[in-house]
Amino acid sequence: MSAASTSTAPTSASSSEALPTAEQHGIKEHSDGRFGFVPVQTRSARFKSFDVADFPAVTGREAVWKLSPVAKFTDLTAGTLDGAAYEIDSTPLADVDVSWVDRTDARIGTAGAPEERAAANAWSSFDKALAITVSGEEAKEITITRSGLGSTPRAAHTLIEARPFSQAVVILRNTGTARLSENVEIIVGESANLTVVTLQEWDADAVQLANHFATIGRDARLKHVVVSLGGSIVRVNPSVQLAGPGSDTELYGLYFADAGQHLEQQVYVNHDAANTRSRVNYKGALQGAGARTVWIGDVLIGHDAPGTDSYEQNRNLVLTEGTRADSIPNLEIETGDILGAGHASATGRFDDEQLFYLQSRGIGELEARRLVVRGFLSEIVQHIGSKPLEERLQGAIEDELRGTEGN
Repeated sequence: MSAASTSTAPTSASSSEALPTAEQHGIKEHSDGRFGFVPVQTRSARFKSFDVADFPAVTGREAVWKLSPVAKFTDLTAGTLDGAAYEIDSTPLADVDVSWVDRTDARIGTAGAPEERAAANAWSSFDKALAITVSGEEAKEITITRSGLGSTPRAAHTLIEARPFSQAVVILRNTGTARLSENVEIIVGESANLTVVTLQEWDADAVQLANHFATIGRDARLKHVVVSLGGSIVRVNPSVQLAGPGSDTELYGLYFADAGQHLEQQVYVNHDAANTRSRVNYKGALQGAGARTVWIGDVLIGHDAPGTDSYEQNRNLVLTEGTRADSIPNLEIETGDILGAGHASATGRFDDEQLFYLQSRGIGELEARRLVVRGFLSEIVQHIGSKPLEERLQGAIEDELRGTEGN
């Protein structure tokens, strides 16, 4: 797997453009010690910085941006962002503290660091972080809703901490209109069990660039679910480090792209400790001219991760002509002492045999198609673990499917 930028270094020291810094921006100096530069060879070696000034301007040729419509959100990658606190809606809950904290909070920056300019711009711009701190061994569920962020380019930072032995489902619901670049840090303490669900139910004109960074402690478990239905351009990239022995993660994604919509996910799982487990399963449907989805899955099994058990997959169902789904699974293994590792990807149309089976039992073609799509996506919904939310999402899928009736 190549995880590098496609930027090219100048060929001579007399060039008016400065030579890149070693290890910076996805390239590093060649071992010959001259002016040659080579791509970074492993996913974990990508350049990281909290400062937007350390990243060059986005051109769309970079590895992390080459499948994104970068010209449509230059205000988020290069412009000034409003980093002020915003209104949220949540219900007070025992053992869950929701508050705004200063940038100096010791937890900020411990789950990960930006690897691209939009994330760094948001990190450099936010004033206060929204901190959601979970404690207590009793299972609990909280929903944080934000809406009406407006058309001003914004930065945001959210911190979610599950303290040792705690259990919770945290739902981040996004509605209304927005132009938003944000970072979400997730810290899962020893033996904690945390589910984080991020719902993208934006208005049709919204643009969101989100990076989620998670670190998981010893014998802890994180379930991370991305549901993207609304918005014009929505890019949610989770990055999970299995840092403690025995840690476990399941990453699920559900997306439904309509005409002109761009929905993107770049998933990274870093097995960095022994006896860790990961499962990645993303499913999407596309309908309408110009509907576009991007899924990139990177799994790294490091030298210090014997006993790893990992599998990732992505499935896309194409409902109409004029759509495009990019699906790129990548797997790096740096130790031979693993339980198993694999990946899979598939993009296709309806299964004719399934449709024939349903129609042969008296179900009309339109209803048969809806049943197939609903069954295809429902697998992800059923993993969430919140019955009220699962029922609401099933209804949202039905609303999306009604758009296929005229196609």
